[in-house]
Amino acid sequence: MSDPLVRRAEDVEYEAVDAAEGLSKGVLVGAEHGAPNLAIRRFTLAPGGSVPRHTNEVEHEQYVLSGRYTVGIEGEEYEVEAGDSLHIPAGAVHWYRNDGDEEGAFICAVPTGDDDEIRLAE
Repeated sequence: MSDPLVRRAEDVEYEAVDAAEGLSKGVLVGAEHGAPNLAIRRFTLAPGGSVPRHTNEVEHEQYVLSGRYTVGIEGEEYEVEAGDSLHIPAGAVHWYRNDGDEEGAFICAVPTGDDDEIRLAE
């Protein structure tokens, strides 16, 4: 059994995601904090920012916290905004684009494990 954990917002460190433009990631809770099954991350997508078409080895569940941006999943485009939820299946080609003037932010939950590397899709 792992120990309980409470992390404060000011303790979360954010880093730029190299494969994207204007995307930053902070791990809220993950394996490094003793969570054995799920990782919860918070991403921000700057105005004008984008994430290229890619796939991941694990599924993603996302909840939009703020802003409005476009998500492409398997050839379909979705305009998402605060309060929307998404499920991106493992292996699905997806991408993000923020054409607005407001930063977008979302929570992303994934199974623990190595999913830091994204595979660019053709």
